[in-house]
Amino acid sequence: MVPLDETFNGTWNYKPQFCTDSGFRQHYVDEGEGEVLVCLHGEPTWGYVYRKMIDPLAEEFRVVVPDHMGFGKSETPKGQDYTLQRHTENLSDLIDSLELNNITFVMQDWGGPIGTAYTVRNPERVSRLVYMNTLAGYGRVPDGISKIRDSRWFQWIGEGLETGRTEAVLRNAGSTVVSIMKLLGVSSEVIDETWIDAYSSPFPDYESSIGAYEFPIDAYLGRIGEYVLEGLEGVADLTSKPAILLEGLEDYAIPPEFAIADFRSLWPLSPVIKLGGVGHFCQEDAPEILVASILQFLKNNPLN
Repeated sequence: MVPLDETFNGTWNYKPQFCTDSGFRQHYVDEGEGEVLVCLHGEPTWGYVYRKMIDPLAEEFRVVVPDHMGFGKSETPKGQDYTLQRHTENLSDLIDSLELNNITFVMQDWGGPIGTAYTVRNPERVSRLVYMNTLAGYGRVPDGISKIRDSRWFQWIGEGLETGRTEAVLRNAGSTVVSIMKLLGVSSEVIDETWIDAYSSPFPDYESSIGAYEFPIDAYLGRIGEYVLEGLEGVADLTSKPAILLEGLEDYAIPPEFAIADFRSLWPLSPVIKLGGVGHFCQEDAPEILVASILQFLKNNPLN
């Protein structure tokens, strides 16, 4: 867990706030006023990945950015299931605690499955959906398109499971996080000592890195399947909402053609913005483009 007063040389100057309704201290930031944007991070990052987007979005909106259990400034409780279902339930507890409604989800990596899982179960609370290098997961992807397991990331996960390499690397994320994020897809141009410190600090030891390990294993071993299928009844409500996909094309975790096909099968008339030279961590590579695209999307789809 990142020390609560840590600002990483002034790059993270947000007041830490906490929700304990899920039985652990879940950290979040809450900036601005107005319509609610909930920004969800993924693996192996935390709210810090949105640091260049929070202030410009908060000029017009209320921006809530939680850290998932085991990431950032949130606690890493022992004896918990670090699964899609548990992370979604934690998010639900936070939303209930803050009494949030008319939510626009801004989602990247695991933020997509988590935000989608929440939406299909609570459609009345969600108004719009912004997907960024992630999946809703309910689309029908045609044959001939690269699947998730074809990606460099998931091939690496699978190849290292039997040897123990995958666990050794991911359960020591404090010293390997740069290599992990490069494997997933991020530009070397954004990396400096402060950046490394910010992303390695949540994982000082083996026990603290459990979230970073369990996220990809949850997907690779198919443990998310039953929980995803339980949400099928809510897909009609999901696809009735305005949505947009912002897709960095240098993504080595989720093949861009797969992400685009998944999205378009659900929202065939909704916009897809392809970002050349942008990796899986699009918030790092192109925050200004993302902010401008999100603001235009919100303007084009006002709340009733």
